[in-house]
Amino acid sequence: MKIKILFYGFRHSHINSLYKKVSACDSFEIVDCIENYSPAREAAEKNLGAKFSGRSYDEWLSGDIDAVAIGNAYGDRGSAVIKALSAGKHVIADKPICTDISELNTIRELATKRSLTIACMLDLRYIAQSIRAQEIIKSGELGEVRNIAFNGQHCIDYAHRPSWYFEEGMHGGTINDLAIHGIDLVRMISGLEISSIDAARVWNSYAYKHKDFKDSAIFMARLSNGGGLLADVSYSAPTQVFSMPTYWEFRFWCEKGLLTFSYTDKSVTVYKEGTSEPIKYICDEYKSDYLTEFISETGSGRCAMTENILSSTECALRIQHIADSEV
Repeated sequence: MKIKILFYGFRHSHINSLYKKVSACDSFEIVDCIENYSPAREAAEKNLGAKFSGRSYDEWLSGDIDAVAIGNAYGDRGSAVIKALSAGKHVIADKPICTDISELNTIRELATKRSLTIACMLDLRYIAQSIRAQEIIKSGELGEVRNIAFNGQHCIDYAHRPSWYFEEGMHGGTINDLAIHGIDLVRMISGLEISSIDAARVWNSYAYKHKDFKDSAIFMARLSNGGGLLADVSYSAPTQVFSMPTYWEFRFWCEKGLLTFSYTDKSVTVYKEGTSEPIKYICDEYKSDYLTEFISETGSGRCAMTENILSSTECALRIQHIADSEV
């Protein structure tokens, strides 16, 4: 039986890739699309062939659907997720799934109480480099992970950035927007949790048209084994960032060496104690993704993916709150 899914919101281009994935997957039936902002609706019609019946969100939530894919402006996502879960529907959302810790608490309570699945487009955890890095760390050949650093810089890109990013209450913070990818990979690859935050700062450096927009973001945290984590997720990069070696670059400093990789290099490099040359692991493509896991969890009643998303989101929101408090 196919999963009947409603698409609610096309305010960020990330949702386009989800729409294409779902359209190509035999496990889904797209029942309708909703977008009240006419430019976004027209773009979805033109670029995706999306169909809009005009029925409201509330009408569909009380109707015959199984899941909702959510791609609203960030500040509107939490309430949309809560409404879907309250109606007994599973959720797939672009990140972040919400911008407020109280919203997340409600989301967690509803998902747990009603045994509902939440998927998030955290696609970095499914790239081949991430999977290989996790295998190497788990093998124990590098010993215990002692310190971790990652760069997740993006470009402010006024030419393509949605205007709602800069509206009060709509963005929710640069750390919550970007760092969740890195936080999720740190937890996945190392098997460690982020136990406490030593320092977090956000400030304006690059969004020259919007001086209140805190585009720069760095933080320092402690891992559950006492190790350290340093991260920079600022909107500080030039527009060619997506081809730069610093784009989502991770370094795992371990007891017996260093493991490093980045999104733009399809390999993992290890500098092992006692060897003179680095070891480069070429990575095979990984076949799974967040959509595959979503289908599996909704069919089995498992909640591992949902719990992971909630935990990574909570961590990002916690760091964002500390950074906002320091401004």
